[in-house]
Amino acid sequence: MNRIAVVPGDGIGTEVITQGLRVLSALAPDIETEHFDLGAERYLRDGTTMPPDVMRRFGSEFSAVLLGALGDPRVPSNVHAKDILLGSRFELDLYINFRPCRLLDARYCPLKDRVESDVDFVVFRENTEGLYTGVGGQFKRGTADEVAMEQEINTRKGVERIIRAAFVWARENGRKKVCMSDKANAMRHGHDLWQRVFKLVAGEYPEIAASHLYVDVLAMRLVQAPQDFEVIVTNNLFGDIITDIGAALQGGIGLAASGNLNPGKAALFEPVHGSAPDIAGKGIANPLASVLTVGMLLAYLGRPELERRVQGAVQRCLKAGQVTRELGGTLSTREATDAVLEAL
Repeated sequence: MNRIAVVPGDGIGTEVITQGLRVLSALAPDIETEHFDLGAERYLRDGTTMPPDVMRRFGSEFSAVLLGALGDPRVPSNVHAKDILLGSRFELDLYINFRPCRLLDARYCPLKDRVESDVDFVVFRENTEGLYTGVGGQFKRGTADEVAMEQEINTRKGVERIIRAAFVWARENGRKKVCMSDKANAMRHGHDLWQRVFKLVAGEYPEIAASHLYVDVLAMRLVQAPQDFEVIVTNNLFGDIITDIGAALQGGIGLAASGNLNPGKAALFEPVHGSAPDIAGKGIANPLASVLTVGMLLAYLGRPELERRVQGAVQRCLKAGQVTRELGGTLSTREATDAVLEAL
């Protein structure tokens, strides 16, 4: 039996995760959930961010973690968010950040004259290296001579396994194109490694068209011709940026789901929007990213037919205008989830 750890998060995270769990319960009542008291409220209460024993339990006792958005203005350092989210990615070695970018209703795409099939790609973002490792330092802080350094980490192991994961997924899902993006023309040391490894791995998948774009060109092409892309693989920082472009193309971050994966191990799933403290508690947050994230979680647990049902239900709600204010509708957070459940 699958068990899911639930960390509701902060702000609207607690609201939308609650709605996502309603969908999970309706589709897979056999899945057990356990809630963990982690987030800004816990940190403000007793200074706890991520207890080591909880991290061990995530890795050994659960099939996946469902995480709500983190961030609270009362914790300006966001230390709790870093320890919970980045800590989980690093400690559980969740090296794949998997972001599907699929347009379910063309009316919500900011590009003119687009149809749903024009936006249907996935991004494999390296999740444990790059510029997000915190390697660096500050010298003469607070003075006119201050020096701040942030160092990018690229290892052969890390680069190869994310690139290989992209090709494996493409082959298993009938995709014919993989594009790798870097900035090797300006970052010659680390990104030369990406270039060489990409060519080597691509050679093992001759049926898949392998291409390369510098990240600035990729950003431009995503808004000019998103239909040209099927699978994109890139580093941590660039992946963080271009997946937000992808979210905009599919209708906004309120529709963006994600998974942090290491095949065969406990995974972490999260809707990618922020905690939005300005609208927290008002009942107007868009729950659809959380619902779609639950669909991804179910597919990871070996139930892809349930993810297809979730996507179909969300698509019907979008086309019927049964959405929250963010997408031009009038429904509350709970009412929008009611509409999804009815569509299911």
